[in-house]
Amino acid sequence: MNTASPMTALKGIGEKTAALFHRVGVDTVGELLSYYPRTYDVYEKPVTFANLETDRVQAVTGFIHRAPDGRKAGRYHITTVSLEEFGMHLQLSWFNMPFLRNSLLPGCTYIFRGRVQKKKGRITMEQPEIYAPEDYEKLLDTMQPIYGLTGGLSNKTVTKAVRQAFDQLDLDTEYLPEHIRNEQKLAEYNFALRAIHFPVKREDLLLARKRLVFDEFFLFILALRQMKEQTEDTVNECVIHPGVAVKQLLSSLPYELTGAQKRVWNEIQADLMGETVMNRLVQGDVGSGKTVIALLALLSAVESGWQGALMAPTEVLARQHAESIRELLFGLSMDTGVELLTGSMTAKEKREAYARIESGEAQIIIGTHALIQEKVNFAHLGLVVTDEQHRFGVRQRETLAGKGLHPHVLVMSATPIPRTLAIIIYGDLDISVIDELPANRLPIKNCVVDESYRPKAYRFIEREVAAGRQVYIICPMVEENPEIEIENVVDYTEKLQKKLASGITIEYLHGKMKAADKNDIMERFAAGEIQVLVSTTVIEVGVNVPNATVMMVENAERFGLAQLHQLRGRVGRGKHQSYCIFVSGSDSKDTKKRLEILNKSNDGFYIASEDLKLRGPGDLFGIRQSGILEFKIGDIFTDALILQAASEEAAKIEKLDPELKLEEHQGLREKLLEYRLAGMARMSL
Repeated sequence: MNTASPMTALKGIGEKTAALFHRVGVDTVGELLSYYPRTYDVYEKPVTFANLETDRVQAVTGFIHRAPDGRKAGRYHITTVSLEEFGMHLQLSWFNMPFLRNSLLPGCTYIFRGRVQKKKGRITMEQPEIYAPEDYEKLLDTMQPIYGLTGGLSNKTVTKAVRQAFDQLDLDTEYLPEHIRNEQKLAEYNFALRAIHFPVKREDLLLARKRLVFDEFFLFILALRQMKEQTEDTVNECVIHPGVAVKQLLSSLPYELTGAQKRVWNEIQADLMGETVMNRLVQGDVGSGKTVIALLALLSAVESGWQGALMAPTEVLARQHAESIRELLFGLSMDTGVELLTGSMTAKEKREAYARIESGEAQIIIGTHALIQEKVNFAHLGLVVTDEQHRFGVRQRETLAGKGLHPHVLVMSATPIPRTLAIIIYGDLDISVIDELPANRLPIKNCVVDESYRPKAYRFIEREVAAGRQVYIICPMVEENPEIEIENVVDYTEKLQKKLASGITIEYLHGKMKAADKNDIMERFAAGEIQVLVSTTVIEVGVNVPNATVMMVENAERFGLAQLHQLRGRVGRGKHQSYCIFVSGSDSKDTKKRLEILNKSNDGFYIASEDLKLRGPGDLFGIRQSGILEFKIGDIFTDALILQAASEEAAKIEKLDPELKLEEHQGLREKLLEYRLAGMARMSL
């Protein structure tokens, strides 16, 4: 058996189980071994009630004085036990486990382990695990892997498959040159791979993770540098000169471009007219005015006889871009063919769109991933713009660019990343930063509150709606999970309908809904037909609704700072004062310190740099920044130092042996080829 063997080569895994693994992106034994645990269950010594910390999984020793209580609550049967220690009480509860009333015996001592929470002034644990003291003793200080799962796939199944793979596979040859391993103090590859899944102790896990994170960054950077070498000297065969239409558009805007916008537009113009093809990233905070810059570039391409394509991450955003561009050009009496292409269009609509694109009748083409389908042929593609670029793989960008001769590539990102890191991770692109917000934008007013503030927040929301405004409320989950006490969009919407004044239209939105339903909800919200939208983070990259003035985020402690900042960017887009309310379900000092950064500032770049200071290389279980360059194991914030070290080593290799021809680099050359073939598209850059 080797790493290319299918999952069915493992004993006990048939077609049905293999299909479940496929749903989490695992088809081969090699992919299984690089399907790293998302966290670990660390069995620590029980603590006293006085030392319990909220929002942490901890163990306590509890003596059962009397039999558990049982009651019905809707569709759930709830079993409860109250423990006491030196005058302090701890409430334990289990859902749909009535048999515990007979198995938790009065007069006996057990170890209870679960997530500690504070509810209505009481310390609680929901669904805690139960152990006999002698059984828990055997688990002390062990670290059990916890994997990302899908319906029907259990953690036990994944763990068993990984153990079997290690037992049956030969060891991999170490490919990293010895001088790099010594310089960076990196563990041997096979040790790291086994220890990341089954660490004996925390020190082993830290060593394993450092090695695998380094590898991930190192290969990524080497591949990016190779790509840049292939493209940076590409002759500009699509020379683009901004003309009359661009001047007309600029003079028609109801505002003047900011100094930062003018600077970036000048850099783009120089690229478009230069000797080599443009590959540029425009990084700008939420609301900094990147879209108008993209439109200037697209219009310039059309004026110079080329087609321009804009790829957006969602259908809703693609549709909004298309509509706003059509309206703007119509208002300027410009006869420019704007084409929309999305996956949900009918086969007939797509065929007609393909024909207009291929004939050149469509001059500005806006769409989602549908733009890179094989059937899409451009007449003369000269410019490719990707919006919210971190949502697209590098390969996807290449695929779209490959549909032209050598089109210019302009990448837009609202994700604030400190410049030192951006230079590394966007290594194939020149970087422009729009670091100034339009003068007419009112700063968003923020507040970080606990759950007791909700009634006040609801009254405030009612006042804003009465004034004709709209509201977003973000929840972390889609449906109720009795084991995790966090707000979810479905139940929250029902609750809100009882809490808010009648006559307020409230709807919910989440990623599991059908595309047509999501589009319908977003369009109705954009049109003002829905006053309050309860949503998951699916709206993080959403439509522009200037009338939305309130963003309320429930369980804010469960999101990364950059993601919270992105969410906040959905409001503050119009002329009215906007507000963001971060509701925290945790009273930990670290959480308060983190959220306070958002409370103090609306500057995404400041927030990113402060977040970087708060996180450290030992922060294994911190909140990953959803949406930002999602590597399998590395995190550019937590692992910033490793990222910089990988970049330095890649630079040395590039200088010493750019084609990796030296004997000591043969293993690295093969690994890099394997990495490129596997496709960088799996990585959201």
